[in-house]
Amino acid sequence: MEIQKIISVDLGGTNILSALIINGKIEHRVKIPTDVTGGVEYLVTSIAGSVRKIIEETGTSEQELKSICLGVPGTVDPSTGIIAHAPNLGITNYNIKEALQKDFNVPILIENDVNIAALGIKVFEFQNEVNNMLVIFVGTGIGGALLFDGNLYRGSSNYAGEIGHMKVNEEGRFSGSNKFGKSTLENLASRTAIVKAIKKDLKRGAKSVLNETTKPNERIKSKVLSNALDSKDKLVTYHMKKAARVIGTVSGSLATLLNFDTVVIGGGVVEASPKFMIKHIQKSFQKAVLPEPGKDVKIVSTVLGDDAPLYGGIALTEEFIRD
Repeated sequence: MEIQKIISVDLGGTNILSALIINGKIEHRVKIPTDVTGGVEYLVTSIAGSVRKIIEETGTSEQELKSICLGVPGTVDPSTGIIAHAPNLGITNYNIKEALQKDFNVPILIENDVNIAALGIKVFEFQNEVNNMLVIFVGTGIGGALLFDGNLYRGSSNYAGEIGHMKVNEEGRFSGSNKFGKSTLENLASRTAIVKAIKKDLKRGAKSVLNETTKPNERIKSKVLSNALDSKDKLVTYHMKKAARVIGTVSGSLATLLNFDTVVIGGGVVEASPKFMIKHIQKSFQKAVLPEPGKDVKIVSTVLGDDAPLYGGIALTEEFIRD
């Protein structure tokens, strides 16, 4: 059997996670912080450096690699490699494929990060036995992906799935009205939004274990939120429930429209507190969805976690590179 080697890179808002995958198995990983302060060119240098680090540490040659796959949190055209808009990275209309291709004599494949994660989940978590699926990842931002009849749905211009930028109110109800301003799913239910709301309440004098466990300017990570939930912290519990309610309501409304059989939730916030988040997402989902399309929908957290977009690189390679 021919040995297949690829390098998959998940470009997150917090970390750049890269992995060497050999015949469908992750063999080596490298994680570095995502630094957007130096602009997109510095970010490209960081991505290239992460890939180089894997090559050097594993003794892999470029000639052995079938592809280098990159998942990006934003609107991406995989056919051109252009990132139209990645707000959490400060990137607009940039051809990252072209930029990376200057560093490597290996096919570079680009895809939206949740799209590529959905491919990984479909193949390696459900063994391709899933038909119509909604995937939502909750982290620094919120991203989504759609599968219909077992196939990734990219839309007419490759930008489908941007669920985080849908206009909703605090109950998760949709609106095209400008009166909600920046009230989007991402601005209400991402980790960034949850932490912002918590910090606002802390400044107002709200009581929380976070007053004792974190410094005023310290970054509050998903694990910190999870620990606070375990401590029955009322402030954190309130804001996490609120985020879950919005996610569940939006998911329920989309299931009414699109009749999914499966909803998969991932990302740092959910992976740190899966039982809590899924429980409250399911509750609001059932309130929002019509009974008929909602009765058989499975709502689960991904077991692949951060590995989902890495494994998705295999499916992406098979789609775009023919032997």
